[in-house]
Amino acid sequence: MMQILGARIRHTVPTYDQALLWVTLLLLGIGLVMVYSSSIALAEADRATGHQSTYYLVRQAIYIFISLTAAAIAFQIPTQTWQKMAPYLFLLGMVSLILVLIPGIGHEVNGSRRWISLFVVTVQPSEFMKLFAAIYVADYTLRKAAVMDSFTKGFVPMLAVMFVVGSLLLLEPDFGAFAVIATITISILWLGGINGRIFAGMLVMLVVGFVLLIWSSPYRLQRIIGFMDPWADPFGKGYQLSHALIAFGRGEWFGVGLGASVEKLLYLPEAHTDFLLAVIAEELGFVGVATVVGLFVWLVIRAFAIGKEAISNERYFSALLAQGIGVWLGVQSIINMGVNMGILPTKGLTLPLLSFGGSGILANCIALAVLLRIDYENRRIQKGLPV
Repeated sequence: MMQILGARIRHTVPTYDQALLWVTLLLLGIGLVMVYSSSIALAEADRATGHQSTYYLVRQAIYIFISLTAAAIAFQIPTQTWQKMAPYLFLLGMVSLILVLIPGIGHEVNGSRRWISLFVVTVQPSEFMKLFAAIYVADYTLRKAAVMDSFTKGFVPMLAVMFVVGSLLLLEPDFGAFAVIATITISILWLGGINGRIFAGMLVMLVVGFVLLIWSSPYRLQRIIGFMDPWADPFGKGYQLSHALIAFGRGEWFGVGLGASVEKLLYLPEAHTDFLLAVIAEELGFVGVATVVGLFVWLVIRAFAIGKEAISNERYFSALLAQGIGVWLGVQSIINMGVNMGILPTKGLTLPLLSFGGSGILANCIALAVLLRIDYENRRIQKGLPV
């Protein structure tokens, strides 16, 4: 009798993480609404959009539909297959970063060459490189587990590979993507058991490298100066940040109401992409921002919990990949939120799952589908079923 009851209980347990799926859909839904709200004035003022107020709404809805379809396909792929494809995916990402820099193939916007034009749409390879890097570094860490204490055998090969990736990203330039990928790499290596002294050395090198990159680049240095005191030059270096802070100030506790933002009326640049959180703050207030932050915190915690379950099942690649995805979403969210709130210097990073953009939404949804697959396999193993 107890065996029958146990079998029925196991049968009724969901085979996937329903809460993770719903949180993802909720973030996508919030993003869709806020992208529409923040882009109406821009769409109506831009001739390229045909002055249609729903221009960005329709495109974001299409991006979400395509991304969810791709995510459903990605969920069907076992994590073992992702591991086998790791070097090929990473190579594909490297080639795409090179193609971006070739005139006629790479598409330039606002002085940055980050997109590849496919006639109908443009693709941003750096968004997919974040996922490819997480997959590759997780696989590398396992393959090199026996020599992870060695500086020359364990660390130098990865340093060389990431130096090439970083160089390609900085040529675009895309400092934000480089920072996220570097953080993903270091985090997975640390979680995979790299030597503590090597890890400390990596952190020092990373900090020194970032300082040198900022100091050697006039436009990055100007961003830092504008960040330190945006009100010193509110119509120049501090323009974006000063208007983002005005949006936060206007929102107070409950916001001015959905659709009632003033800053989105062509005052705040990139309101539907990099500074979407500022519009959320103005229209939905502290409550709206806290809700978004809470959803991301839950998402990151859940990613690490899934990784921990994979470790208990002795599936170490799955564990490192799940935690790498958690680091990616967490770090990029923190950077975007920090920029919007004036805690960090202005950087061209979108808010995952919310900001307008097809490549970002697609890469995020595929990553979360992989995370769902890891959890799905964890549950099947716990039931004694094949994965």
